[in-house]
Amino acid sequence: MSRTELEARLAREGLTAAAWENGPAERYAAHQHGYDKVLVVAAGRIRFGLPDVGRDVDLTVGDRLDLPAGTAHDAVVGPAGVTCLEAHAPRGTLTAAVRRAAGTW
Repeated sequence: MSRTELEARLAREGLTAAAWENGPAERYAAHQHGYDKVLVVAAGRIRFGLPDVGRDVDLTVGDRLDLPAGTAHDAVVGPAGVTCLEAHAPRGTLTAAVRRAAGTW
């Protein structure tokens, strides 16, 4: 699925996405946000840790992760880097941290 197709899918949900990218093996320490966040992988791979629930979520092209406001998460970028589309929604729009595989959302 192309980046344009992924952006269009988000737009149909009323979400405007911005892209960001990181190089191989880059890391983000655990943090949280005051808004709901939707992440979709447009290229590469990334693993998000959800320390409050003791779970890791692996994402590859087309996969999506919904993170409600206040959800602690960390990340490790895959060996080829990653490009993600990120959209924000008002706090309370999302009810649970959910991984959705490519083609299922």
